Amino acid sequence: MVGARQRKARPLGLSPKAGARKRTPEPRAGKDAPVGLAVRRTAAAMLRQVIEHGTALDALLDERNGNPHFRALDRRDRAFVRAILGAALRRRGEIEAALKNALDRPLPENSGALSAILHVAAAQILFLEVPAHAAVDLAVEQAGSDRRTGRARGLVNAVLRNLVRNREEILARSSRDAGRNMPAWLFTRLSDAYGEPTALKIAAAHLATPGLDLSVKSDAGLWAERLGGTALPAGTVRLAGTHRVTELEGYDEGAWWVQDAAAALPARLLGNVQGRTVADLCAAPGGKTAQLAAAGASVTAVDLSESRVRRLGENFRRLALEARLVAANLLFWQPDEEFDAVFLDAPCTATGTIRRHPDIQWLKTPEDVATLAALQTKMLDRAAALVKPGGRLVFATCSLQPEEAEAHVAPFLTRHPEFVLEPIETAEVAGLSDLVTPAGTLRTLPFQSFGDGPNLAGMDGFFAARFTRRAG
Repeated sequence: MVGARQRKARPLGLSPKAGARKRTPEPRAGKDAPVGLAVRRTAAAMLRQVIEHGTALDALLDERNGNPHFRALDRRDRAFVRAILGAALRRRGEIEAALKNALDRPLPENSGALSAILHVAAAQILFLEVPAHAAVDLAVEQAGSDRRTGRARGLVNAVLRNLVRNREEILARSSRDAGRNMPAWLFTRLSDAYGEPTALKIAAAHLATPGLDLSVKSDAGLWAERLGGTALPAGTVRLAGTHRVTELEGYDEGAWWVQDAAAALPARLLGNVQGRTVADLCAAPGGKTAQLAAAGASVTAVDLSESRVRRLGENFRRLALEARLVAANLLFWQPDEEFDAVFLDAPCTATGTIRRHPDIQWLKTPEDVATLAALQTKMLDRAAALVKPGGRLVFATCSLQPEEAEAHVAPFLTRHPEFVLEPIETAEVAGLSDLVTPAGTLRTLPFQSFGDGPNLAGMDGFFAARFTRRAG
Protein backbone atom coordinates (compact mmCIF):
# COMPACT_ATOMS: atom_id res chain seq x y z
CA MET A 1 0.00 0.00 0.00
CA VAL A 2 1.52 3.30 -1.08
CA GLY A 3 0.15 5.21 1.88
CA ALA A 4 2.29 3.16 4.23
CA ARG A 5 5.47 4.43 2.57
CA GLN A 6 6.22 7.08 5.18
CA ARG A 7 9.99 7.56 5.38
CA LYS A 8 12.02 9.64 7.78
CA ALA A 9 13.33 12.79 6.18
CA ARG A 10 16.77 12.37 4.59
CA PRO A 11 17.68 8.85 5.85
CA LEU A 12 21.15 7.40 5.45
CA GLY A 13 22.81 10.31 7.20
CA LEU A 14 21.56 13.09 4.94
CA SER A 15 20.14 15.31 7.63
CA PRO A 16 19.19 18.80 6.41
CA LYS A 17 19.75 20.21 9.89
CA ALA A 18 23.21 18.74 10.15
CA GLY A 19 24.01 19.86 6.61
CA ALA A 20 22.87 23.40 7.26
CA ARG A 21 25.45 23.90 10.01
CA LYS A 22 28.54 23.51 7.85
CA ARG A 23 29.58 23.98 4.26
CA THR A 24 30.12 20.91 2.10
CA PRO A 25 33.87 20.51 1.53
CA GLU A 26 34.96 20.95 -2.06
CA PRO A 27 36.36 17.82 -3.79
CA ARG A 28 40.12 17.53 -3.99
CA ALA A 29 41.99 15.42 -6.50
CA GLY A 30 45.75 14.93 -6.54
CA LYS A 31 47.74 14.77 -9.73
CA ASP A 32 48.07 10.99 -9.38
CA ALA A 33 44.36 10.38 -8.67
CA PRO A 34 42.75 7.54 -10.66
CA VAL A 35 40.99 8.46 -13.89
CA GLY A 36 37.34 9.22 -13.18
CA LEU A 37 37.80 10.03 -9.50
CA ALA A 38 37.44 13.80 -9.99
CA VAL A 39 34.09 13.23 -11.71
CA ARG A 40 32.74 11.13 -8.82
CA ARG A 41 34.04 13.57 -6.22
CA THR A 42 32.41 16.47 -8.01
CA ALA A 43 29.12 14.61 -8.38
CA ALA A 44 29.09 13.67 -4.68
CA ALA A 45 29.89 17.22 -3.58
CA MET A 46 27.15 18.65 -5.80
CA LEU A 47 24.64 16.07 -4.58
CA ARG A 48 25.36 17.16 -1.02
CA GLN A 49 24.86 20.80 -1.99
CA VAL A 50 21.41 19.96 -3.32
CA ILE A 51 20.21 17.64 -0.56
CA GLU A 52 21.91 19.11 2.51
CA HIS A 53 22.05 22.80 1.62
CA GLY A 54 19.05 23.21 -0.68
CA THR A 55 21.03 24.55 -3.65
CA ALA A 56 19.24 24.36 -7.00
CA LEU A 57 20.91 21.99 -9.42
CA ASP A 58 20.63 24.46 -12.31
CA ALA A 59 22.75 26.94 -10.35
CA LEU A 60 25.44 24.31 -9.77
CA LEU A 61 25.46 23.24 -13.42
CA ASP A 62 25.65 26.76 -14.81
CA GLU A 63 28.72 26.84 -17.05
CA ARG A 64 29.43 30.49 -16.26
CA ASN A 65 28.76 30.75 -12.52
CA GLY A 66 28.22 27.18 -11.31
CA ASN A 67 30.29 24.82 -9.20
CA PRO A 68 33.95 25.62 -10.03
CA HIS A 69 35.05 21.98 -9.98
CA PHE A 70 32.25 21.10 -12.38
CA ARG A 71 33.25 23.94 -14.69
CA ALA A 72 36.88 22.76 -14.61
CA LEU A 73 35.96 19.35 -16.07
CA ASP A 74 36.05 18.71 -19.80
CA ARG A 75 32.82 18.49 -21.77
CA ARG A 76 32.50 14.70 -21.62
CA ASP A 77 33.08 14.60 -17.86
CA ARG A 78 30.55 17.39 -17.29
CA ALA A 79 27.98 15.36 -19.23
CA PHE A 80 28.77 12.35 -17.03
CA VAL A 81 28.29 14.40 -13.85
CA ARG A 82 24.89 15.52 -15.17
CA ALA A 83 23.94 11.91 -15.87
CA ILE A 84 24.99 10.76 -12.39
CA LEU A 85 23.11 13.56 -10.65
CA GLY A 86 20.04 13.03 -12.83
CA ALA A 87 19.88 9.36 -11.89
CA ALA A 88 20.70 10.00 -8.22
CA LEU A 89 17.91 12.57 -7.88
CA ARG A 90 15.27 10.90 -10.06
CA ARG A 91 15.78 7.51 -8.41
CA ARG A 92 16.62 8.71 -4.93
CA GLY A 93 13.89 6.68 -3.22
CA GLU A 94 14.92 3.45 -4.91
CA ILE A 95 18.59 4.08 -4.13
CA GLU A 96 17.82 4.80 -0.48
CA ALA A 97 15.81 1.58 -0.21
CA ALA A 98 18.54 -0.49 -1.86
CA LEU A 99 21.25 0.96 0.39
CA LYS A 100 19.12 0.53 3.48
CA ASN A 101 18.63 -3.15 2.66
CA ALA A 102 22.38 -3.58 2.25
CA LEU A 103 23.26 -1.87 5.54
CA ASP A 104 23.07 -3.40 9.00
CA ARG A 105 22.17 -0.03 10.48
CA PRO A 106 21.56 3.50 9.18
CA LEU A 107 24.57 5.69 8.58
CA PRO A 108 25.19 8.22 11.36
CA GLU A 109 24.18 11.81 10.67
CA ASN A 110 27.80 12.95 11.01
CA SER A 111 29.00 10.62 8.27
CA GLY A 112 29.88 13.56 6.04
CA ALA A 113 30.33 12.61 2.40
CA LEU A 114 29.76 8.88 2.98
CA SER A 115 26.08 8.89 2.07
CA ALA A 116 26.69 10.95 -1.05
CA ILE A 117 29.54 8.62 -2.11
CA LEU A 118 27.20 5.64 -1.80
CA HIS A 119 24.35 7.38 -3.68
CA VAL A 120 26.62 8.42 -6.54
CA ALA A 121 28.03 4.91 -6.89
CA ALA A 122 24.61 3.26 -6.58
CA ALA A 123 23.21 5.52 -9.32
CA GLN A 124 25.97 4.24 -11.63
CA ILE A 125 25.59 0.58 -10.69
CA LEU A 126 21.81 0.46 -10.92
CA PHE A 127 20.83 2.98 -13.58
CA LEU A 128 23.79 3.98 -15.77
CA GLU A 129 25.84 2.05 -18.30
CA VAL A 130 28.99 2.10 -16.16
CA PRO A 131 31.18 -0.95 -15.49
CA ALA A 132 30.32 -2.06 -11.98
CA HIS A 133 33.95 -2.54 -10.97
CA ALA A 134 34.76 1.07 -11.88
CA ALA A 135 31.85 2.44 -9.84
CA VAL A 136 32.82 0.30 -6.81
CA ASP A 137 36.58 0.82 -6.98
CA LEU A 138 36.36 4.60 -7.40
CA ALA A 139 33.84 4.91 -4.56
CA VAL A 140 36.18 2.95 -2.27
CA GLU A 141 39.09 5.14 -3.40
CA GLN A 142 37.07 8.28 -2.73
CA ALA A 143 36.06 7.13 0.74
CA GLY A 144 39.64 6.22 1.59
CA SER A 145 41.03 9.59 0.49
CA ASP A 146 38.90 11.54 2.99
CA ARG A 147 39.86 11.35 6.68
CA ARG A 148 36.18 11.58 7.67
CA THR A 149 35.22 8.54 5.60
CA GLY A 150 38.53 6.65 5.47
CA ARG A 151 37.47 4.03 8.01
CA ALA A 152 34.41 3.23 5.88
CA ARG A 153 36.32 1.82 2.90
CA GLY A 154 35.31 -1.72 3.80
CA LEU A 155 31.69 -0.76 4.34
CA VAL A 156 31.53 1.06 0.99
CA ASN A 157 33.06 -1.95 -0.78
CA ALA A 158 30.68 -4.44 0.87
CA VAL A 159 27.51 -2.39 0.36
CA LEU A 160 28.20 -1.63 -3.28
CA ARG A 161 29.19 -5.21 -4.12
CA ASN A 162 25.88 -6.25 -2.55
CA LEU A 163 24.13 -3.92 -5.02
CA VAL A 164 26.11 -5.40 -7.92
CA ARG A 165 25.14 -8.97 -6.93
CA ASN A 166 21.47 -8.14 -6.43
CA ARG A 167 21.05 -5.58 -9.21
CA GLU A 168 18.42 -7.47 -11.22
CA GLU A 169 16.34 -8.22 -8.14
CA ILE A 170 16.57 -4.61 -6.97
CA LEU A 171 15.48 -3.26 -10.36
CA ALA A 172 12.62 -5.73 -10.64
CA ARG A 173 11.35 -4.74 -7.22
CA SER A 174 11.72 -0.99 -7.79
CA SER A 175 10.06 -1.00 -11.23
CA ARG A 176 6.77 -1.90 -9.59
CA ASP A 177 6.51 1.31 -7.60
CA ALA A 178 7.76 4.59 -9.05
CA GLY A 179 6.04 6.50 -6.25
CA ARG A 180 8.82 5.71 -3.80
CA ASN A 181 11.06 8.14 -5.70
CA MET A 182 9.01 11.10 -4.49
CA PRO A 183 9.09 12.53 -0.99
CA ALA A 184 6.17 10.98 0.90
CA TRP A 185 4.39 14.31 1.40
CA LEU A 186 4.43 15.07 -2.32
CA PHE A 187 3.15 11.65 -3.37
CA THR A 188 0.36 11.90 -0.81
CA ARG A 189 -0.63 15.37 -2.04
CA LEU A 190 -0.73 14.19 -5.66
CA SER A 191 -2.71 11.08 -4.73
CA ASP A 192 -5.24 13.23 -2.90
CA ALA A 193 -5.52 15.60 -5.87
CA TYR A 194 -5.58 13.16 -8.80
CA GLY A 195 -6.02 9.68 -7.32
CA GLU A 196 -3.23 7.21 -6.61
CA PRO A 197 -3.15 5.63 -10.13
CA THR A 198 -2.60 9.05 -11.71
CA ALA A 199 -0.01 9.97 -9.07
CA LEU A 200 1.90 6.80 -9.93
CA LYS A 201 1.81 7.71 -13.64
CA ILE A 202 3.17 11.16 -12.79
CA ALA A 203 5.95 9.59 -10.71
CA ALA A 204 6.83 7.22 -13.55
CA ALA A 205 7.01 10.10 -16.04
CA HIS A 206 9.53 11.86 -13.78
CA LEU A 207 11.97 8.97 -14.21
CA ALA A 208 12.50 9.51 -17.94
CA THR A 209 15.06 12.08 -19.04
CA PRO A 210 13.19 14.45 -21.36
CA GLY A 211 14.38 15.67 -24.73
CA LEU A 212 14.89 19.32 -25.68
CA ASP A 213 11.86 21.40 -26.71
CA LEU A 214 12.31 24.53 -28.83
CA SER A 215 9.73 27.19 -29.68
CA VAL A 216 10.41 28.50 -33.17
CA LYS A 217 9.50 31.87 -34.63
CA SER A 218 8.01 30.25 -37.73
CA ASP A 219 7.77 26.96 -39.65
CA ALA A 220 8.23 24.28 -37.00
CA GLY A 221 8.21 21.62 -39.71
CA LEU A 222 11.21 23.17 -41.46
CA TRP A 223 13.22 23.47 -38.26
CA ALA A 224 12.28 19.94 -37.21
CA GLU A 225 13.76 18.73 -40.48
CA ARG A 226 16.88 20.85 -40.17
CA LEU A 227 17.53 19.84 -36.55
CA GLY A 228 16.49 16.22 -36.87
CA GLY A 229 13.59 16.62 -34.47
CA THR A 230 9.82 16.23 -34.36
CA ALA A 231 7.32 19.03 -34.98
CA LEU A 232 4.78 19.20 -32.13
CA PRO A 233 1.56 21.22 -32.03
CA ALA A 234 1.76 24.92 -31.13
CA GLY A 235 5.03 25.60 -32.96
CA THR A 236 7.36 23.41 -30.92
CA VAL A 237 10.24 21.28 -32.17
CA ARG A 238 11.30 18.39 -29.95
CA LEU A 239 14.80 16.93 -30.12
CA ALA A 240 15.57 13.57 -28.55
CA GLY A 241 18.52 13.23 -26.20
CA THR A 242 20.71 15.97 -24.74
CA HIS A 243 22.27 18.82 -26.69
CA ARG A 244 24.55 21.82 -26.31
CA VAL A 245 22.00 24.48 -27.12
CA THR A 246 24.48 27.11 -28.27
CA GLU A 247 25.88 24.77 -30.90
CA LEU A 248 22.56 23.93 -32.58
CA GLU A 249 21.72 25.39 -35.99
CA GLY A 250 19.57 28.48 -35.65
CA TYR A 251 20.82 29.53 -32.23
CA ASP A 252 23.05 32.38 -33.36
CA GLU A 253 20.45 33.70 -35.80
CA GLY A 254 17.75 33.66 -33.10
CA ALA A 255 15.39 31.31 -34.91
CA TRP A 256 14.14 29.65 -31.72
CA TRP A 257 14.33 29.54 -27.94
CA VAL A 258 14.22 26.74 -25.37
CA GLN A 259 10.73 26.20 -23.94
CA ASP A 260 8.85 23.08 -22.89
CA ALA A 261 5.99 22.30 -25.25
CA ALA A 262 3.42 22.54 -22.44
CA ALA A 263 4.87 25.87 -21.32
CA ALA A 264 4.17 27.21 -24.81
CA LEU A 265 0.41 26.65 -24.50
CA PRO A 266 -0.74 29.24 -21.88
CA ALA A 267 0.41 32.32 -23.84
CA ARG A 268 -1.78 31.19 -26.75
CA LEU A 269 -4.81 31.75 -24.53
CA LEU A 270 -4.48 35.53 -24.92
CA GLY A 271 -5.56 35.09 -28.54
CA ASN A 272 -4.50 37.49 -31.27
CA VAL A 273 -2.15 39.97 -29.60
CA GLN A 274 -0.97 41.73 -32.76
CA GLY A 275 -0.62 45.43 -31.95
CA ARG A 276 -1.97 45.01 -28.41
CA THR A 277 -0.34 46.03 -25.16
CA VAL A 278 0.50 43.03 -22.99
CA ALA A 279 2.08 42.87 -19.54
CA ASP A 280 4.05 39.68 -18.93
CA LEU A 281 4.39 39.46 -15.15
CA CYS A 282 7.10 37.37 -13.47
CA ALA A 283 8.48 37.12 -16.98
CA ALA A 284 11.89 35.44 -16.59
CA PRO A 285 13.30 33.32 -18.13
CA GLY A 286 11.33 34.86 -21.00
CA GLY A 287 9.92 32.07 -23.14
CA LYS A 288 6.38 33.41 -22.97
CA THR A 289 7.64 36.97 -23.42
CA ALA A 290 9.30 35.84 -26.65
CA GLN A 291 6.08 34.16 -27.80
CA LEU A 292 4.09 37.34 -27.26
CA ALA A 293 6.68 39.60 -28.88
CA ALA A 294 7.02 37.26 -31.88
CA ALA A 295 3.23 37.36 -32.26
CA GLY A 296 3.34 41.14 -32.62
CA ALA A 297 2.39 42.29 -29.13
CA SER A 298 3.80 45.40 -27.49
CA VAL A 299 5.15 43.60 -24.42
CA THR A 300 6.18 44.96 -21.04
CA ALA A 301 8.07 42.22 -19.23
CA VAL A 302 8.27 42.56 -15.44
CA ASP A 303 10.39 40.49 -13.08
CA LEU A 304 11.62 41.00 -9.54
CA SER A 305 15.22 39.95 -10.25
CA GLU A 306 17.52 42.42 -11.99
CA SER A 307 19.90 39.62 -12.99
CA ARG A 308 17.08 37.63 -14.59
CA VAL A 309 15.92 40.74 -16.43
CA ARG A 310 19.46 41.24 -17.75
CA ARG A 311 19.55 37.62 -18.93
CA LEU A 312 16.16 38.10 -20.58
CA GLY A 313 17.56 41.14 -22.38
CA GLU A 314 20.51 39.10 -23.66
CA ASN A 315 18.13 36.47 -25.02
CA PHE A 316 16.00 39.10 -26.73
CA ARG A 317 19.02 40.58 -28.47
CA ARG A 318 19.85 37.14 -29.85
CA LEU A 319 16.24 36.64 -30.93
CA ALA A 320 16.03 40.15 -32.46
CA LEU A 321 12.78 40.75 -30.56
CA GLU A 322 11.66 43.85 -28.71
CA ALA A 323 10.08 44.27 -25.31
CA ARG A 324 10.12 46.81 -22.51
CA LEU A 325 12.00 45.18 -19.63
CA VAL A 326 11.25 46.22 -16.06
CA ALA A 327 12.93 45.01 -12.86
CA ALA A 328 10.31 45.61 -10.17
CA ASN A 329 8.24 44.04 -7.44
CA LEU A 330 4.86 43.40 -9.04
CA LEU A 331 3.01 44.11 -5.80
CA PHE A 332 4.27 47.71 -5.85
CA TRP A 333 4.75 48.34 -9.57
CA GLN A 334 2.72 51.27 -10.88
CA PRO A 335 2.59 51.46 -14.71
CA ASP A 336 1.29 54.57 -16.44
CA GLU A 337 -1.73 52.80 -17.94
CA GLU A 338 -3.72 49.58 -18.01
CA PHE A 339 -3.06 46.84 -20.56
CA ASP A 340 -5.12 45.14 -23.23
CA ALA A 341 -3.99 41.81 -21.76
CA VAL A 342 -2.03 40.61 -18.75
CA PHE A 343 -0.20 37.31 -18.39
CA LEU A 344 0.74 36.23 -14.87
CA ASP A 345 3.08 33.25 -14.68
CA ALA A 346 3.08 33.23 -10.91
CA PRO A 347 5.92 31.97 -8.68
CA CYS A 348 5.21 28.44 -7.50
CA THR A 349 6.86 25.26 -6.23
CA ALA A 350 7.38 24.23 -9.89
CA THR A 351 6.47 20.61 -9.17
CA GLY A 352 5.21 20.37 -12.74
CA THR A 353 8.80 20.62 -13.98
CA ILE A 354 10.31 17.76 -11.95
CA ARG A 355 10.83 15.72 -15.13
CA ARG A 356 13.30 18.43 -16.25
CA HIS A 357 14.48 19.48 -12.78
CA PRO A 358 14.53 16.38 -10.55
CA ASP A 359 16.06 18.29 -7.65
CA ILE A 360 12.87 20.32 -7.14
CA GLN A 361 11.06 17.57 -5.27
CA TRP A 362 13.92 17.46 -2.75
CA LEU A 363 14.09 21.24 -2.36
CA LYS A 364 10.41 22.01 -1.75
CA THR A 365 8.25 21.43 1.32
CA PRO A 366 4.52 21.53 2.15
CA GLU A 367 5.18 24.87 3.83
CA ASP A 368 6.43 26.24 0.49
CA VAL A 369 3.11 25.34 -1.13
CA ALA A 370 1.14 27.34 1.44
CA THR A 371 3.53 30.31 1.33
CA LEU A 372 3.53 30.54 -2.44
CA ALA A 373 -0.24 30.08 -2.72
CA ALA A 374 -0.70 33.10 -0.44
CA LEU A 375 1.73 35.14 -2.56
CA GLN A 376 -0.11 34.10 -5.73
CA THR A 377 -3.36 35.46 -4.32
CA LYS A 378 -1.77 38.87 -3.82
CA MET A 379 -0.18 38.82 -7.26
CA LEU A 380 -3.42 37.77 -8.94
CA ASP A 381 -5.26 40.67 -7.32
CA ARG A 382 -2.54 43.06 -8.43
CA ALA A 383 -2.56 41.67 -11.98
CA ALA A 384 -6.35 42.15 -12.17
CA ALA A 385 -5.93 45.87 -11.50
CA LEU A 386 -3.72 46.19 -14.61
CA VAL A 387 -6.31 44.90 -17.10
CA LYS A 388 -8.38 47.30 -19.19
CA PRO A 389 -12.16 46.83 -19.30
CA GLY A 390 -12.80 44.21 -21.96
CA GLY A 391 -9.24 42.88 -21.63
CA ARG A 392 -8.00 39.41 -20.78
CA LEU A 393 -6.05 38.03 -17.84
CA VAL A 394 -4.32 34.64 -18.00
CA PHE A 395 -3.11 33.14 -14.72
CA ALA A 396 -0.64 30.25 -15.07
CA THR A 397 1.63 28.16 -12.86
CA CYS A 398 3.93 25.19 -13.47
CA SER A 399 2.76 23.48 -10.27
CA LEU A 400 0.90 20.20 -9.87
CA GLN A 401 -0.52 21.36 -6.53
CA PRO A 402 -4.20 22.47 -6.75
CA GLU A 403 -3.56 25.03 -3.98
CA GLU A 404 -1.26 26.85 -6.41
CA ALA A 405 -3.57 26.46 -9.39
CA GLU A 406 -7.21 25.37 -9.62
CA ALA A 407 -8.01 26.47 -6.09
CA HIS A 408 -7.47 30.13 -7.02
CA VAL A 409 -10.24 30.35 -9.64
CA ALA A 410 -13.42 30.52 -7.55
CA PRO A 411 -12.03 32.83 -4.83
CA PHE A 412 -10.66 35.20 -7.49
CA LEU A 413 -14.07 35.48 -9.16
CA THR A 414 -15.66 36.15 -5.76
CA ARG A 415 -13.19 38.91 -4.98
CA HIS A 416 -13.42 40.36 -8.49
CA PRO A 417 -16.98 40.28 -9.82
CA GLU A 418 -15.78 42.51 -12.66
CA PHE A 419 -14.13 39.40 -14.15
CA VAL A 420 -15.64 36.27 -15.66
CA LEU A 421 -13.96 32.95 -16.43
CA GLU A 422 -13.58 32.57 -20.19
CA PRO A 423 -13.51 28.82 -20.96
CA ILE A 424 -10.66 27.50 -23.09
CA GLU A 425 -11.54 25.80 -26.36
CA THR A 426 -9.79 22.63 -27.47
CA ALA A 427 -8.72 24.29 -30.73
CA GLU A 428 -6.71 26.84 -28.73
CA VAL A 429 -4.46 24.10 -27.36
CA ALA A 430 -3.72 22.38 -30.65
CA GLY A 431 -6.80 20.14 -30.49
CA LEU A 432 -5.57 18.28 -27.40
CA SER A 433 -8.89 17.77 -25.65
CA ASP A 434 -7.35 15.87 -22.71
CA LEU A 435 -5.65 19.09 -21.62
CA VAL A 436 -8.89 21.07 -21.17
CA THR A 437 -10.75 20.48 -17.90
CA PRO A 438 -14.57 20.36 -17.59
CA ALA A 439 -14.33 23.82 -15.95
CA GLY A 440 -12.71 25.22 -19.08
CA THR A 441 -9.19 25.60 -17.66
CA LEU A 442 -5.91 24.13 -18.89
CA ARG A 443 -4.23 21.30 -16.97
CA THR A 444 -1.28 19.34 -18.33
CA LEU A 445 0.33 16.39 -16.57
CA PRO A 446 3.86 14.99 -17.10
CA PHE A 447 2.74 11.64 -18.55
CA GLN A 448 0.42 13.12 -21.18
CA SER A 449 1.30 13.00 -24.85
CA PHE A 450 1.09 15.20 -27.93
CA GLY A 451 -0.01 12.22 -30.00
CA ASP A 452 0.85 8.64 -30.88
CA GLY A 453 4.37 7.83 -31.90
CA PRO A 454 7.95 8.15 -30.69
CA ASN A 455 9.16 11.39 -29.15
CA LEU A 456 5.62 12.67 -28.53
CA ALA A 457 5.10 11.58 -24.92
CA GLY A 458 5.80 13.79 -21.93
CA MET A 459 5.30 17.43 -21.05
CA ASP A 460 5.65 19.69 -18.03
CA GLY A 461 2.73 20.01 -15.64
CA PHE A 462 0.98 23.34 -16.16
CA PHE A 463 -2.23 25.03 -15.13
CA ALA A 464 -3.82 28.07 -16.75
CA ALA A 465 -7.12 29.89 -16.37
CA ARG A 466 -8.35 32.75 -18.56
CA PHE A 467 -10.46 35.61 -17.25
CA THR A 468 -12.08 38.50 -19.10
CA ARG A 469 -12.78 41.87 -17.49
CA ARG A 470 -16.31 43.01 -18.20
CA ALA A 471 -16.48 45.98 -20.54
CA GLY A 472 -17.57 49.14 -18.76
